[in-house]
Amino acid sequence: MPDRPGYAAPGPLGPALRRCVGDPDDFAQTYWGRQPLLRATGGFADLLSLDAVDELLSVRGLRTPFLRVAHEGQLVPAARFTGGGGLGAEVGDQVRDDRVLDLLAAGATLVLQGLHRIWPPLQEFCLDLSAELGCAVQANAYLTPAGNQGFATHYDTHDVFVLQVAGVKHWRVHEPVQPDPLERQPWGGFADEVAATAAGPAHLDHVLSPGELLYLPRGWLHAAAAVDATSLHITLGLRRPTRYTIAQALLELACADPQLRAGLPLGLDLTDPAQLAPHLAATVEALHDMARKADPADVARALRTGQWTAHRPAPVRPVAQAAFAAGLTGEDLVRVRPGLRFTCVDGRLELPGGRTLTFPAGCQAALAAVLAGPAVRVGDLPGLDDTESRLVLVRRLLREAVLVPAG
Repeated sequence: MPDRPGYAAPGPLGPALRRCVGDPDDFAQTYWGRQPLLRATGGFADLLSLDAVDELLSVRGLRTPFLRVAHEGQLVPAARFTGGGGLGAEVGDQVRDDRVLDLLAAGATLVLQGLHRIWPPLQEFCLDLSAELGCAVQANAYLTPAGNQGFATHYDTHDVFVLQVAGVKHWRVHEPVQPDPLERQPWGGFADEVAATAAGPAHLDHVLSPGELLYLPRGWLHAAAAVDATSLHITLGLRRPTRYTIAQALLELACADPQLRAGLPLGLDLTDPAQLAPHLAATVEALHDMARKADPADVARALRTGQWTAHRPAPVRPVAQAAFAAGLTGEDLVRVRPGLRFTCVDGRLELPGGRTLTFPAGCQAALAAVLAGPAVRVGDLPGLDDTESRLVLVRRLLREAVLVPAG
C-alpha cells in the first residue's frame, strides 16, 4: 500500500464550492486569494434560518463561547447574557434567552460561533467545502437588528464567504492595507491605516440581499450594517494554508540539523548588530542548506498535525456505531468516515491526533480496499480467507471510528 494521504470526502471542485462560486475553475484562476467576488445564488435558508437561530438561542442549551454579542463596536461581557439553567443545569455560562432578547432590542449584534460544530446542515456543508478547497472551514452567523452595525471597519486574517440569509446588509469593502496578513498580524496593529483607508472611496459598496454571496480574500477591509430589517448572514472562514505554513514545518525539522543546534560563543551579545552579523549569516546559510535538502515526505509529515486536526471529520454516533459493529454481517456496507485524514503503508494506519493502528500483513489487501473511499460490502473484502476474518477487521475499524455504516 502506498504512503499516500487519504481523505474520505467529495473530490476537488465539487458541488459545495460550485454552489457558492458558480464556475470553480474561473473562481480559482480569477478570484481565489486575489479579489472579491459578488454573485447571486439559489439561497442558503436550508443551512440556517431565523427560526434556527431562535432554536439555538432558546432550547438548545447554548453556552459561551458559541455566542458573542457586540454593541456599538464593542463586545458585550458574557456575564450580561449568560447564567445558570435551573435545577440540574446550574453551570453558569449558558445563554439566557431573556437577556439576549433585551440586548437585541437595544440594537446589539449576535454572533453565533462554531456552527460547523453544532448545527448539522452547516456541519455537513462545511465538511464538503473543506475537502473541495483543501483547507479548514469554520461557520459563524451574524444577526443584526435594522439600522445597526456590529463591528467597525476591519480585516480578517483568513478568506471568507459571506452568505446572506435574511434581510439585507450594506457592505463597504476597501483594498488591503496589509496584503495577505497572517493570523499573527491582526488589523489592530494597522488601526490608523485601516481608518484612513475606510474614509476613502470604497472598492465595493453594495447592499447584499438574501441569496447573494460575497467572497473576500484575507486582508480586504470591510464593514457591514443592517438596513431596514433584521439581517442574518453566515460567514464561512476559509483558513487557507500559506507558504509561511510550510516555513513553520521546515523550522520544526531544523532541530535535526547539527549546524543549527550548535551553540554560540561565550559572552556573545545577540542584541548587538555587529556581534550578531557573522552568526546571523552562518545561521541563514545553514537554514538554506537544510531547506534545500529537505525531503518533501518529511515536511508533509510535519504538517499533518496541524492540517489533519484543523477540521473535525463527520460525526460518529457512538450508540448506533457500537450496535452496528456488534451486529455486523458480511452483507453490510461500510465506508471511510467522511473528512477523516489518514495515511496507510504496510499495514500501519496513521490517524489524526498521533494515533497509529497496525495490522497483520495478511490484512493489507482488505485494508486497502476498505480505505479506498467508496462504500464496500464487508463480505467482498479481498485477501482474507473467511467472513469471520473480514468481520474482525471491520469491527476494529468501526470501533476506532475509521469506518462508518454506508447508507
